[in-house]
Amino acid sequence: MSVFDVHLHVQPHSEFNAESLAFINSGRRDLDLYAEIEGSPEALLRFMDAEEIEAACLINYVAPDTLGLSENVNAWSARYCASHRDRLIAVGSVHPRFSKDGFGDAHRLFDLGIRMIKLHPPHQVFSPNDYLRGNEALAGIYRAAEERRVPVMIHTGTSIFPSARNRFADPMPIDDVAVDFPKLPILLAHCGRPLYGDTAFFLARRHPNVFLELSGIPPQKILEHLPRLEELAHKTLWGTDWPSPGIRSPSRNVTAFSALPLSEDSKRKILFENARALFRG
Repeated sequence: MSVFDVHLHVQPHSEFNAESLAFINSGRRDLDLYAEIEGSPEALLRFMDAEEIEAACLINYVAPDTLGLSENVNAWSARYCASHRDRLIAVGSVHPRFSKDGFGDAHRLFDLGIRMIKLHPPHQVFSPNDYLRGNEALAGIYRAAEERRVPVMIHTGTSIFPSARNRFADPMPIDDVAVDFPKLPILLAHCGRPLYGDTAFFLARRHPNVFLELSGIPPQKILEHLPRLEELAHKTLWGTDWPSPGIRSPSRNVTAFSALPLSEDSKRKILFENARALFRG
């Protein structure tokens, strides 16, 4: 089956602060490979071919006070993907606490070539519904993305980064976002793992504009975390979170997922068709 991985971390490592970079690199044996990929989109495409990945979203977001990631990651992501838009989706971010003009900043990212916004509540230290408490920048980000039909991926579930604030890990505040921005495509990254699988499933089942995204869950555990996944196979996207800890090979994750007792139609939708439809434009 064709594979569309909506959650690959291809980022400029020079942007991370020392603590975060040490955490990322700890125990890694593929640093030379990653350095080659970071420096060359063609190297990434060769890796994707070897791993049988047809297309991928390259996750980047702004988190200067926790991870060190500045707004430079947006231009880097857009530039990296510019010559291969048929296979690479540039992902960037507007920081909802630091932006003075979320609506305008988001539109500028879209004009730059960013095709999905990533928001990370535990790393950006905010709640997804903070616009209800006066965060106009966050409301502007959502309005701009809804206006342009650009998906917003929101991290849900805990983070093990040393600087993460996991009180923002619960996806339930996204219920407000889905109600207030009904035409905004929302991806629940990691499906709330490990604590909030039921909440993520409820949100995707309730709201037509909310989708599940499977990255960061060991494939053999997916049906333990989401036992009714087959019901929402038409609203679930595949992702691996490579090269995060425990993910040695994206293709191995696909192989393990393919062994699950799901219909072949459901597997095709999750692995490729749903993402292709979402990013068709």
